[in-house]
Amino acid sequence: MSTPFPFTAVVGQDDLRLALLLNAVSPAVGGVLVRGEKGTAKSTAVRALSALLPEVAVVPGCRFSCDPAAPDPACPDGPHEAHAAGTGAQRPARMVELPVGASEDRLVGALDIERALAEGVKAFEPGLLADAHRGILYVDEVNLLHDHLVDLLLDAAAMGASYVEREGVSVRHAARFLLVGTMNPEEGELRPQLLDRFGLTVEVTASREPDQRVEVVRRRLAHDDDPAGFATRWAEEEAAVRARIVAARALLPSVRLGDGPLRQIAATCAAFEVDGMRADIVMARTATALAAWAGRTEVIAEDVRQAALLALPHRRRRNPFDAPGLDEDKLDETLEEFAGEDEGDPDPDSDPDGGGPGGGGGQPAPDSGPQDGATGARPEAGEDGAPQASGGAEQSPVRAAEPFRTKALSVPGLGEGAAGRRSRARTEHGRTTGSRRPRGALTKLHLAATVQAAAPHQRARGRSGPGLVVRRDDLRQATREGREGNLVLFVVDASGSMAARQRMSAVKGAVLSLLLDAYQRRDKVGLVTFRGRDAQVALPPTSSVDAAAARLESLPTGGRTPLAAGLLTAHEVLRVERLRDPARRALVVVVTDGRATGGPEPVALSARAARLFAAAGVASVVVDCESGPVRLGLAGQLAGDLGGTAVTLGELRADAIAGLVKDVRGRAA
Repeated sequence: MSTPFPFTAVVGQDDLRLALLLNAVSPAVGGVLVRGEKGTAKSTAVRALSALLPEVAVVPGCRFSCDPAAPDPACPDGPHEAHAAGTGAQRPARMVELPVGASEDRLVGALDIERALAEGVKAFEPGLLADAHRGILYVDEVNLLHDHLVDLLLDAAAMGASYVEREGVSVRHAARFLLVGTMNPEEGELRPQLLDRFGLTVEVTASREPDQRVEVVRRRLAHDDDPAGFATRWAEEEAAVRARIVAARALLPSVRLGDGPLRQIAATCAAFEVDGMRADIVMARTATALAAWAGRTEVIAEDVRQAALLALPHRRRRNPFDAPGLDEDKLDETLEEFAGEDEGDPDPDSDPDGGGPGGGGGQPAPDSGPQDGATGARPEAGEDGAPQASGGAEQSPVRAAEPFRTKALSVPGLGEGAAGRRSRARTEHGRTTGSRRPRGALTKLHLAATVQAAAPHQRARGRSGPGLVVRRDDLRQATREGREGNLVLFVVDASGSMAARQRMSAVKGAVLSLLLDAYQRRDKVGLVTFRGRDAQVALPPTSSVDAAAARLESLPTGGRTPLAAGLLTAHEVLRVERLRDPARRALVVVVTDGRATGGPEPVALSARAARLFAAAGVASVVVDCESGPVRLGLAGQLAGDLGGTAVTLGELRADAIAGLVKDVRGRAA
């Protein structure tokens, strides 16, 4: 095993280093979520932290790392007798990595169901949560982790214990750990309620300073050439940081959080309209840890400010299109307004990190007002059929209309794709619909089917007592039905006819609404646009709906309508994506008025392209954008060729259905 990269040798990333160190001082802060682009040493810094944590004393032979001074009374390996502090076996704090593709049993542990049924024995194999107790649990690409695993993980982090309940057999064990997650926002966002469960968050970007980039490369090459020698050169600084963590932990109970700083914390959370009270509690714990890290016994205003920059940016995010960040001017105004008399005297040159003032935990939120070239003014694109230059006269992008709640769109049939919230599928979680023989390890026991399979053989197996004689061949796996996430591929008409009469603003609003719906239902999304003479893949399939929204916002309009090119491009995107993820079913959403004017025989070619989707059994929906008193019904014809359905922009609204039902009931009454 290669020597880990020293934590003190990580160049830059002051906010990341400080957030990790504060959690090492006070694990009650609640962990760190590290957001950043690829190749920014997120994982390197996290893995290096484990070498700084003090050793822990454990009960010899305990698989759950019980503290000899205060053993867990419910430990499955217990009971253990309490001993004086400092006794027991000493070992380094562990850093346990949770792979994105891990199973539920690997995370929480597994029960031997066969022995539990036949012998009544709680034979329990600990999972990663037990391994991480009193250490670090690291999840790389946490935004790609299945939702049910994230829920289990965060529940354990919040309660400090892991529970396994299965067919009447219960196991509980302590699970207190420092939770660290890293993610690349380009690959999709975490749900806001999950973001809130991480204590702190930091944004990491690569330095644009040539000298700092040179130093990064120099240290990385030096480590690769001689890992042991490189670690030795930084050993003294590592030891100093480790000693400082131990000292800060010892000082932490003595740190006083006065009424003044506490009022500043409450006022700051209220001023930024943060939901709930978790932010106030996290800020209080973070400010206290900052004071202990700086060697003080009094929390000062600078501690509160730094705590806000680390604890609030991700809690300001209400939907995937909101940029995380904090208005630092507003923060300073709030802190000044609620400055308390009992607060310590903040030193403007104080350094809570010991290596720079930090203060970069958040950035001012970008202005959400209209941007140049996106004012929403009436475009001057002509109708289809007008002679235009190649590609048409490109118009400035228009802003999307306000998004709304859409009606539920789903793929018919029963899939087996990744867990989500859109279409019916066979999943590990959901309602039980039947049973089958297990393929590999048994994960979800169907008790009734297992008993039914074992019952006819009890006499032949020599049963003499009250227990049921169960063999592995009798075990039955429960089959369950839940929901899956799909690939929602948007095929958007950006031609001149769509730009007429301010239609594109409404169209963008509708697509934005569908993107929000896809985010909530855990879908992947893709975007194909067509205008002028051809089509292009504006965004390949991705889990990042905010990337799709950004591409949509900058979409220009104008020119003819190469509908066939758009459909053929979408068909090719689906073909490639099926090779990458064959289990994920697709839903194609074509947003158009149905006109086809680009290329030779555009109408006939478009019909043939549409029938490719019908032949492949791809689910599709056409959002009919035709407006005006005279309607040609071309979108409906396209939906027929696709083998899908057509809805108007008005019918796409969820409240339109409710309003129609209310109107019908009113007339009947």
